[in-house]
Amino acid sequence: MSSGSSFAPSVNARAGVLVDDLVLAADALRCAVTTGEAGERCIDLGANVPGGLEAGRRLGEICMGGLGTVTLTSSSGLERWPLGVVVHSSNPVIACLGSQYAGWTITDDSGFFALGSGPARALSRVEELYTELGYVDKHYTGTLVIEGDTAPPPAVATKVAAACGIKPSDLTVMYAPTGSLAGTVQIAARVLEVALHKAHSLHFDLNNIVDGYGVAPIAPPVPDFVKAMGRTNDAIIYGGRIQLFVRGTDAEAEKLAQNLPSNTCSIYGKPFAEIFAAVNGDFYKIDASLFSPALVTVSNLDTGSSFHAGKLAPDIVDASFK
Repeated sequence: MSSGSSFAPSVNARAGVLVDDLVLAADALRCAVTTGEAGERCIDLGANVPGGLEAGRRLGEICMGGLGTVTLTSSSGLERWPLGVVVHSSNPVIACLGSQYAGWTITDDSGFFALGSGPARALSRVEELYTELGYVDKHYTGTLVIEGDTAPPPAVATKVAAACGIKPSDLTVMYAPTGSLAGTVQIAARVLEVALHKAHSLHFDLNNIVDGYGVAPIAPPVPDFVKAMGRTNDAIIYGGRIQLFVRGTDAEAEKLAQNLPSNTCSIYGKPFAEIFAAVNGDFYKIDASLFSPALVTVSNLDTGSSFHAGKLAPDIVDASFK
Protein backbone atom coordinates (compact mmCIF):
# COMPACT_ATOMS: atom_id res chain seq x y z
CA MET A 1 0.00 0.00 0.00
CA SER A 2 1.34 3.40 -0.90
CA SER A 3 0.11 6.95 -0.86
CA GLY A 4 0.84 6.66 -4.55
CA SER A 5 1.00 10.39 -5.14
CA SER A 6 3.70 12.29 -6.99
CA PHE A 7 2.52 15.26 -4.93
CA ALA A 8 4.78 14.80 -1.90
CA PRO A 9 5.21 18.08 -0.05
CA SER A 10 7.42 18.27 3.02
CA VAL A 11 5.18 18.23 6.09
CA ASN A 12 8.06 19.54 8.21
CA ALA A 13 8.76 22.45 5.88
CA ARG A 14 5.08 23.42 5.76
CA ALA A 15 4.56 22.96 9.50
CA GLY A 16 7.74 24.92 10.22
CA VAL A 17 6.20 28.04 8.74
CA LEU A 18 3.15 27.64 10.98
CA VAL A 19 5.34 27.03 14.03
CA ASP A 20 7.36 30.18 13.38
CA ASP A 21 4.13 32.17 13.03
CA LEU A 22 2.92 30.79 16.36
CA VAL A 23 6.19 31.70 18.02
CA LEU A 24 5.87 35.28 16.80
CA ALA A 25 2.40 35.44 18.33
CA ALA A 26 3.23 33.42 21.46
CA ASP A 27 2.49 36.23 23.93
CA ALA A 28 -0.91 36.95 22.39
CA LEU A 29 -1.69 33.21 22.28
CA ARG A 30 -0.60 32.83 25.93
CA CYS A 31 2.03 30.23 25.05
CA ALA A 32 5.62 29.97 26.31
CA VAL A 33 8.65 29.41 24.10
CA THR A 34 11.88 28.25 25.74
CA THR A 35 15.14 26.58 24.75
CA GLY A 36 15.90 23.19 26.28
CA GLU A 37 19.25 21.99 27.57
CA ALA A 38 19.97 20.13 24.34
CA GLY A 39 19.25 23.26 22.32
CA GLU A 40 15.77 22.18 21.25
CA ARG A 41 12.95 24.71 21.05
CA CYS A 42 10.10 23.90 23.46
CA ILE A 43 6.62 25.39 23.15
CA ASP A 44 4.18 25.04 26.04
CA LEU A 45 0.61 25.59 24.86
CA GLY A 46 -1.27 24.77 28.05
CA ALA A 47 0.74 23.08 30.80
CA ASN A 48 2.15 26.03 32.72
CA VAL A 49 0.44 28.71 30.62
CA PRO A 50 -3.23 29.38 29.83
CA GLY A 51 -2.97 28.77 26.08
CA GLY A 52 -6.38 28.90 24.45
CA LEU A 53 -8.68 27.78 21.66
CA GLU A 54 -6.66 29.56 18.98
CA ALA A 55 -3.43 27.95 20.17
CA GLY A 56 -5.14 24.57 19.89
CA ARG A 57 -6.50 25.37 16.43
CA ARG A 58 -3.02 26.25 15.24
CA LEU A 59 -1.58 23.16 16.91
CA GLY A 60 -4.08 21.03 15.00
CA GLU A 61 -2.87 22.44 11.69
CA ILE A 62 0.76 21.93 12.72
CA CYS A 63 0.01 18.32 13.63
CA MET A 64 -1.30 17.86 10.08
CA GLY A 65 1.97 19.10 8.65
CA GLY A 66 0.44 22.18 7.09
CA LEU A 67 -1.64 19.97 4.78
CA GLY A 68 -4.95 20.60 6.48
CA THR A 69 -7.08 23.39 7.85
CA VAL A 70 -8.70 23.55 11.27
CA THR A 71 -11.41 26.15 11.88
CA LEU A 72 -13.71 26.84 14.80
CA THR A 73 -17.43 26.47 14.21
CA SER A 74 -20.61 27.17 16.16
CA SER A 75 -22.36 24.34 14.28
CA SER A 76 -20.85 21.13 15.62
CA GLY A 77 -24.10 19.25 15.06
CA LEU A 78 -24.81 18.87 18.78
CA GLU A 79 -27.45 21.22 20.18
CA ARG A 80 -25.96 21.63 23.66
CA TRP A 81 -22.34 21.72 22.48
CA PRO A 82 -22.31 23.80 19.31
CA LEU A 83 -18.66 24.89 19.59
CA GLY A 84 -16.53 22.57 17.50
CA VAL A 85 -13.82 22.23 14.91
CA VAL A 86 -14.05 21.72 11.17
CA VAL A 87 -11.11 19.81 9.71
CA HIS A 88 -10.32 19.51 6.01
CA SER A 89 -7.45 18.13 3.98
CA SER A 90 -6.97 17.73 0.25
CA ASN A 91 -4.12 15.35 1.02
CA PRO A 92 -5.65 13.44 3.94
CA VAL A 93 -3.48 10.32 3.86
CA ILE A 94 -0.22 12.21 4.33
CA ALA A 95 -1.74 14.92 6.55
CA CYS A 96 -3.44 12.47 8.91
CA LEU A 97 -1.44 9.24 8.79
CA GLY A 98 1.90 10.61 7.61
CA SER A 99 1.94 13.46 10.13
CA GLN A 100 -0.91 13.84 12.63
CA TYR A 101 -1.29 10.28 13.91
CA ALA A 102 0.33 9.68 17.33
CA GLY A 103 2.25 6.61 16.24
CA TRP A 104 5.78 7.18 17.53
CA THR A 105 6.39 5.58 20.95
CA ILE A 106 9.15 7.58 22.64
CA THR A 107 10.76 6.18 25.78
CA ASP A 108 13.87 6.76 27.85
CA ASP A 109 15.76 5.05 30.67
CA SER A 110 14.59 7.84 32.97
CA GLY A 111 11.06 6.51 32.69
CA PHE A 112 9.85 9.13 30.22
CA PHE A 113 7.08 7.89 27.94
CA ALA A 114 5.15 9.70 25.26
CA LEU A 115 3.35 9.07 22.00
CA GLY A 116 4.79 11.44 19.47
CA SER A 117 2.68 12.93 16.72
CA GLY A 118 3.23 15.57 14.11
CA PRO A 119 5.56 15.96 11.15
CA ALA A 120 8.80 14.85 12.88
CA ARG A 121 7.48 11.29 12.57
CA ALA A 122 7.97 11.51 8.82
CA LEU A 123 11.66 12.29 9.31
CA SER A 124 12.33 9.42 11.70
CA ARG A 125 10.15 6.91 9.82
CA VAL A 126 10.60 4.47 12.71
CA GLU A 127 7.04 3.19 12.21
CA GLU A 128 6.26 0.42 9.74
CA LEU A 129 3.34 2.55 8.56
CA TYR A 130 5.71 4.67 6.47
CA THR A 131 6.72 1.69 4.36
CA GLU A 132 3.06 1.26 3.46
CA LEU A 133 2.51 4.95 2.85
CA GLY A 134 5.59 5.21 0.66
CA TYR A 135 6.12 8.70 2.02
CA VAL A 136 9.54 10.14 2.85
CA ASP A 137 10.11 13.63 4.18
CA LYS A 138 13.50 15.30 4.11
CA HIS A 139 13.96 18.64 5.83
CA TYR A 140 16.51 20.31 8.07
CA THR A 141 14.00 21.09 10.84
CA GLY A 142 11.42 18.92 12.56
CA THR A 143 8.38 19.44 14.78
CA LEU A 144 7.20 16.90 17.34
CA VAL A 145 3.89 17.20 19.20
CA ILE A 146 3.29 15.55 22.57
CA GLU A 147 0.01 15.33 24.44
CA GLY A 148 1.28 15.98 27.94
CA ASP A 149 2.22 18.47 30.63
CA THR A 150 6.01 18.41 30.34
CA ALA A 151 8.62 18.71 27.64
CA PRO A 152 10.87 15.67 27.22
CA PRO A 153 14.20 15.63 29.09
CA PRO A 154 17.35 16.66 27.17
CA ALA A 155 18.40 13.06 26.51
CA VAL A 156 15.05 12.34 24.87
CA ALA A 157 15.21 15.50 22.77
CA THR A 158 18.69 14.49 21.61
CA LYS A 159 17.44 10.98 20.83
CA VAL A 160 14.47 12.30 18.84
CA ALA A 161 16.63 14.71 16.86
CA ALA A 162 19.08 11.91 16.02
CA ALA A 163 16.25 9.68 14.83
CA CYS A 164 15.06 12.53 12.60
CA GLY A 165 18.56 13.15 11.22
CA ILE A 166 18.61 16.76 12.43
CA LYS A 167 20.43 18.78 15.08
CA PRO A 168 18.70 19.19 18.47
CA SER A 169 18.70 22.95 17.83
CA ASP A 170 16.58 22.34 14.73
CA LEU A 171 13.96 20.36 16.67
CA THR A 172 10.77 21.95 18.03
CA VAL A 173 8.78 20.09 20.67
CA MET A 174 5.23 21.31 21.29
CA TYR A 175 3.11 20.07 24.16
CA ALA A 176 -0.31 20.62 25.71
CA PRO A 177 -2.13 18.53 28.33
CA THR A 178 -5.34 16.69 27.40
CA GLY A 179 -7.30 18.82 29.85
CA SER A 180 -6.13 22.18 28.53
CA LEU A 181 -7.95 24.44 26.07
CA ALA A 182 -5.32 23.86 23.39
CA GLY A 183 -5.21 20.14 24.12
CA THR A 184 -8.93 19.59 23.81
CA VAL A 185 -9.04 21.48 20.50
CA GLN A 186 -6.13 19.63 18.91
CA ILE A 187 -7.66 16.28 19.91
CA ALA A 188 -11.04 17.22 18.41
CA ALA A 189 -9.09 18.09 15.26
CA ARG A 190 -8.18 14.38 14.98
CA VAL A 191 -11.71 13.46 13.91
CA LEU A 192 -10.58 12.98 10.30
CA GLU A 193 -7.36 11.25 11.36
CA VAL A 194 -9.16 8.50 13.29
CA ALA A 195 -11.32 7.85 10.22
CA LEU A 196 -8.20 7.48 8.06
CA HIS A 197 -6.58 5.20 10.62
CA LYS A 198 -9.63 2.96 10.77
CA ALA A 199 -9.89 2.90 6.96
CA HIS A 200 -6.29 1.69 6.96
CA SER A 201 -7.08 -1.02 9.54
CA LEU A 202 -10.03 -2.10 7.35
CA HIS A 203 -7.54 -2.53 4.48
CA PHE A 204 -9.22 0.05 2.28
CA ASP A 205 -6.80 1.13 -0.45
CA LEU A 206 -5.42 4.45 0.79
CA ASN A 207 -4.57 5.40 -2.81
CA ASN A 208 -8.31 5.73 -3.35
CA ILE A 209 -8.90 8.31 -0.60
CA VAL A 210 -8.81 11.67 -2.39
CA ASP A 211 -10.18 14.26 0.04
CA GLY A 212 -11.63 14.43 3.52
CA TYR A 213 -13.64 16.60 5.90
CA GLY A 214 -14.63 16.21 9.54
CA VAL A 215 -16.46 17.99 12.36
CA ALA A 216 -16.32 17.35 16.10
CA PRO A 217 -17.46 19.23 19.22
CA ILE A 218 -14.82 20.70 21.50
CA ALA A 219 -14.95 19.01 24.89
CA PRO A 220 -14.96 21.34 27.91
CA PRO A 221 -11.52 21.08 29.57
CA VAL A 222 -11.28 19.39 32.95
CA PRO A 223 -8.16 19.06 35.18
CA ASP A 224 -8.67 15.36 35.91
CA PHE A 225 -6.68 13.43 33.26
CA VAL A 226 -9.01 10.42 33.02
CA LYS A 227 -12.07 12.65 32.69
CA ALA A 228 -10.29 14.77 30.11
CA MET A 229 -9.29 11.70 28.13
CA GLY A 230 -12.86 10.44 28.35
CA ARG A 231 -14.38 13.67 27.13
CA THR A 232 -11.98 14.17 24.23
CA ASN A 233 -12.52 10.61 23.03
CA ASP A 234 -16.29 10.90 23.39
CA ALA A 235 -16.26 14.08 21.32
CA ILE A 236 -15.19 11.99 18.32
CA ILE A 237 -16.68 8.57 19.09
CA TYR A 238 -20.18 9.93 19.82
CA GLY A 239 -20.11 13.45 18.37
CA GLY A 240 -17.77 13.33 15.37
CA ARG A 241 -18.80 13.17 11.72
CA ILE A 242 -16.70 12.87 8.58
CA GLN A 243 -17.03 12.70 4.82
CA LEU A 244 -14.48 10.94 2.66
CA PHE A 245 -14.24 11.36 -1.11
CA VAL A 246 -12.92 8.17 -2.66
CA ARG A 247 -12.41 6.36 -5.94
CA GLY A 248 -13.15 2.74 -6.78
CA THR A 249 -16.28 0.65 -6.94
CA ASP A 250 -19.53 1.40 -5.14
CA ALA A 251 -19.20 -1.92 -3.36
CA GLU A 252 -15.88 -0.86 -1.89
CA ALA A 253 -17.17 2.60 -0.94
CA GLU A 254 -20.32 1.19 0.67
CA LYS A 255 -18.34 -1.42 2.60
CA LEU A 256 -16.05 1.31 3.95
CA ALA A 257 -19.00 3.43 5.02
CA GLN A 258 -20.74 0.55 6.78
CA ASN A 259 -17.64 -0.53 8.70
CA LEU A 260 -16.19 2.87 9.58
CA PRO A 261 -18.49 4.33 12.31
CA SER A 262 -17.80 3.79 16.00
CA ASN A 263 -21.13 2.02 16.55
CA THR A 264 -19.78 -1.04 14.71
CA CYS A 265 -17.70 -1.77 17.83
CA SER A 266 -19.19 -4.17 20.39
CA ILE A 267 -18.30 -1.93 23.36
CA TYR A 268 -19.92 1.17 21.84
CA GLY A 269 -22.58 2.87 23.96
CA LYS A 270 -20.97 4.09 27.18
CA PRO A 271 -18.89 7.18 27.97
CA PHE A 272 -15.24 6.44 27.31
CA ALA A 273 -14.24 6.99 30.95
CA GLU A 274 -16.49 4.05 31.92
CA ILE A 275 -15.00 1.87 29.19
CA PHE A 276 -11.52 2.84 30.36
CA ALA A 277 -12.35 1.97 33.98
CA ALA A 278 -13.74 -1.43 32.91
CA VAL A 279 -10.29 -2.45 31.61
CA ASN A 280 -8.57 -1.13 34.76
CA GLY A 281 -6.96 1.73 32.89
CA ASP A 282 -5.20 -0.43 30.32
CA PHE A 283 -5.74 1.58 27.15
CA TYR A 284 -4.45 -1.23 24.95
CA LYS A 285 -7.19 -3.61 26.12
CA ILE A 286 -9.82 -1.42 24.45
CA ASP A 287 -11.07 -2.63 21.06
CA ALA A 288 -9.36 -0.27 18.60
CA SER A 289 -12.39 -0.27 16.30
CA LEU A 290 -14.13 2.02 18.82
CA PHE A 291 -11.82 4.89 17.87
CA SER A 292 -13.67 6.29 14.88
CA PRO A 293 -16.23 9.00 14.14
CA ALA A 294 -19.89 8.56 15.01
CA LEU A 295 -21.37 9.51 11.64
CA VAL A 296 -19.83 8.71 8.26
CA THR A 297 -20.45 9.64 4.62
CA VAL A 298 -18.38 8.09 1.84
CA SER A 299 -18.79 9.70 -1.58
CA ASN A 300 -17.51 7.86 -4.66
CA LEU A 301 -16.03 10.27 -7.20
CA ASP A 302 -16.06 7.60 -9.92
CA THR A 303 -19.81 6.96 -9.76
CA GLY A 304 -21.37 9.90 -7.93
CA SER A 305 -22.86 7.60 -5.28
CA SER A 306 -22.72 8.37 -1.56
CA PHE A 307 -23.14 6.02 1.36
CA HIS A 308 -24.08 6.91 4.93
CA ALA A 309 -23.69 5.00 8.19
CA GLY A 310 -23.55 5.57 11.93
CA LYS A 311 -25.28 8.16 14.07
CA LEU A 312 -24.52 10.96 16.50
CA ALA A 313 -25.18 10.16 20.17
CA PRO A 314 -25.78 13.54 21.86
CA ASP A 315 -27.08 11.89 25.05
CA ILE A 316 -23.76 10.14 25.63
CA VAL A 317 -21.84 13.33 24.88
CA ASP A 318 -24.05 15.17 27.37
CA ALA A 319 -23.32 12.56 30.05
CA SER A 320 -19.59 12.86 29.36
CA PHE A 321 -19.34 16.63 29.12
CA LYS A 322 -21.55 17.59 32.07
